[in-house]
Amino acid sequence: MSVNADVLVIAGTWIGTPYRHQGAVKGVGCDCLGLVRGIWRELYGAEPEVVPAYAADWAERAGEERLMAAAGRHFVDVLSFEESLPGDLVLFRFRSHLAAKHAGILARLPCEDGGRGRGDGDCGCNCGCDWGGAYGGHLSDDHRRGPPPDAFIHAYEQSAVTLSALVPGWRRRIAGIYRFPERV
Repeated sequence: MSVNADVLVIAGTWIGTPYRHQGAVKGVGCDCLGLVRGIWRELYGAEPEVVPAYAADWAERAGEERLMAAAGRHFVDVLSFEESLPGDLVLFRFRSHLAAKHAGILARLPCEDGGRGRGDGDCGCNCGCDWGGAYGGHLSDDHRRGPPPDAFIHAYEQSAVTLSALVPGWRRRIAGIYRFPERV
């Protein structure tokens, strides 16, 4: 299985985890960064760096691109949304003059046919595979391309980790897309 497929499987197991600022424990609580940290730990065993305590409004006060800088240190850049895959890390900027401050994992909404893979191109795949599995679609080596992701998994304040549609309002706020490395 590819790293992206592993990321999606892991991210799916976090859905329903309550929102907790600075949390990073599956089933107990996490924020958007905690979700990414938890996925990283499950993939690689340890986090790449210690995350200092941060206030909820850190991006507004600091004025530094801390998330983008950390992603650049530990992830692989994806050049464009069109090149992105389910399982890639996505960072969002809520205002054009502020630092990126929200993170999620790109995914796809479940197929209309429930992921049974009719092979009719409904999900961007004509091979009859189970395109709609684990929130991400078919990611075998011979079918890595498909339509761009149309959803993302993220920790939503005052709620929980959830799968949300990547509607135009979210898409226009994308600040960067990064791929988890094959190994660390």
